[in-house]
Amino acid sequence: MTDTFNPQGVTVLVVDDEPRLRDVTRLNLELEGYRVAEAGTGYAALEKLREELPDLIILDVMMPEMDGFTALKGIREISSVPVIMLTVRDDERDRIRGLDLGADDYMTKPFSTMELLSRVKAVLRRTFMPAPTRRAIVTVDGDLTIDFDRREVQVRGQRVTLRPTEARLLYHLVNNAGRLLSHATLLAKVWGREYRDEDHYVRLYITYLRQKIERDPAHPEYILTERGMGYRFKEFST
Repeated sequence: MTDTFNPQGVTVLVVDDEPRLRDVTRLNLELEGYRVAEAGTGYAALEKLREELPDLIILDVMMPEMDGFTALKGIREISSVPVIMLTVRDDERDRIRGLDLGADDYMTKPFSTMELLSRVKAVLRRTFMPAPTRRAIVTVDGDLTIDFDRREVQVRGQRVTLRPTEARLLYHLVNNAGRLLSHATLLAKVWGREYRDEDHYVRLYITYLRQKIERDPAHPEYILTERGMGYRFKEFST
């Protein structure tokens, strides 16, 4: 999927308890060529997920009966479908909580239609376009082997699965081992130009990777921080 991908046949599930917002979102997505399903509650969203098998979910946080965080937990128990969360609160803790639960993106209301469409396209592009695999399997050292085709790492004999975004981030770090990669470079390569001001995404996903591959995430040996500049993967022999 590229910048000019055809959204025909791509299904987006819009989950929000506000009918007016669902209507506006549906109309704009349909004008772009997407097929749209709707749900007004978290319970309905889980039913629609099984019925419609959407390619992406736009999920509101503040809903009665079952909030978006609880709905996301239920979604992640049965599906890896990408999720963009919506909230009226611009709270960093909520953003991190959503991403920790498996959301792929997070937007604060109110937002422009163009921004939402841009994020939808970026998340779909990131999800369906696999990272390039110049070297599919990379052995860093005796403790760490990475299989980019399977999105898995072997860490001290234990197999660990990577999320798609984690795999793309690790790919660019590993294939530039020894070189400093700035926040801006990583955002452009991994997330896309729509995320040029979202430095916190890099920091958060670096934390996720360190938790999966480092012996001591607080004192990393593989993914090194160049304070105020970016990150560098340690050099290793190929």
